[in-house]
Amino acid sequence: QVQLVESGGGLVQAGGSLRLSCAGSGPNFSTYVVGWFRQAPGKEREFVAADYGRSRYADAVKDRFTISRNYAKNTVFLQMNNLKPEDTAVYYCAAGPSGTRSWNSWGQGTQVTVSS
Repeated sequence: QVQLVESGGGLVQAGGSLRLSCAGSGPNFSTYVVGWFRQAPGKEREFVAADYGRSRYADAVKDRFTISRNYAKNTVFLQMNNLKPEDTAVYYCAAGPSGTRSWNSWGQGTQVTVSS
């Protein structure tokens, strides 16, 4: 497992932007697949985006969100543009060993609130 710490959440108006950061640490972090998930009140946690070497996105955020990674700084980013009230959720960074398709490390989450 690796350790993950998210930051960058906050309150933004609809149409605005936020960039979330996830600082990773631990052995072989650079070899891990990383991703973002979110959980809205009363809903199950859902996939948002992942970097498998090639990016994947949920349909709800495609063309608005971008996942990127700075290997030198062990940091993963989620750039969120054109935010909508339905994007309001706690966002979690996750990581898993490459090739396993499992997520064995999670951050504590960061709140994103989009007002209409």
